[in-house]
Amino acid sequence: MPTMIGYHEIKDAQRWLSSPKREELFGPIGITNIRTFVDPRNPTRAAVLMDIPDMDAFVAVMQTDKAREAMQHDGVLPETLVMLLEQ
Repeated sequence: MPTMIGYHEIKDAQRWLSSPKREELFGPIGITNIRTFVDPRNPTRAAVLMDIPDMDAFVAVMQTDKAREAMQHDGVLPETLVMLLEQ
């Protein structure tokens, strides 16, 4: 199962950390082991690590309005999103 890290900037660390949107968006497509990280020196930088059983489903969900709405709700700056796939 591929593991991915998504790195991005956020507006508010506490809002992002406490949001249920990651689980709501990714849970239905089987994504597990979702872990969150915030830069202690700059709390506007954050990352999420997760195990993705179906990359096609992940790519598809990331292109939906639901994903855009979740990122907006969480204060993610989508233009800063970088995804790294474990090799």
